[in-house]
Amino acid sequence: MTAVNPTDGPSLLAAFGALGVLAVVFAESGLLVVGFFLPGDALLLPAGVLCAGEGGQAPRLALWQVLLCAAVGAVAGGQVGYLFGRHGGRALLARTSRRRVREGTARAERLLARYGYGKALVIGRFVPMVRTVLHPAAGALGVPLRTFTVWQSVGGLLWSQSMVLAGYTLGSSVAHVEGYLLPLVAGIVVLSLLPLLAEARRTRRDRRGRRGA
Repeated sequence: MTAVNPTDGPSLLAAFGALGVLAVVFAESGLLVVGFFLPGDALLLPAGVLCAGEGGQAPRLALWQVLLCAAVGAVAGGQVGYLFGRHGGRALLARTSRRRVREGTARAERLLARYGYGKALVIGRFVPMVRTVLHPAAGALGVPLRTFTVWQSVGGLLWSQSMVLAGYTLGSSVAHVEGYLLPLVAGIVVLSLLPLLAEARRTRRDRRGRRGA
């Protein structure tokens, strides 16, 4: 049996299909230990492509199954991440030696402070690294459960369904699109990181202003 690479979207889809989508999206939406290393955008976009038949061939995945699994994984994973953060997550986030977790936590806290709970929980879903730590951070920071549930569900559904449907649209309209998936995913990741880069520039500018004052 060929080994499955858990960080490779196409490998996961070939082995587990829609259930692989559910498991990975669930983990990436709130399990700090493994979530940073799993593909999110790099899994949902190819999954959508595989739902579109090409050249008269039958689709390799059922669109409704992928959409459902992506939605369940995103919403359930976000809730589990929040509960983890609310019950002891603050201590773990403070103690962690993982640089990516510390940086992601700091970004999540800035996002929540800058945009407010609702907007931050929606925007954060589209930002790699941030979406994994955002929900535990929200729980640790005491975001009200009802507010969190509503907005993380909105963000989770918008992110997961839009990514799958974008892949499905590409697969339905562009011939041999599978050969272009890697640069497409890379472009999406770069676009997702632009808000963080802009925020980092503003933070550095503010710090320089305070030093010069």
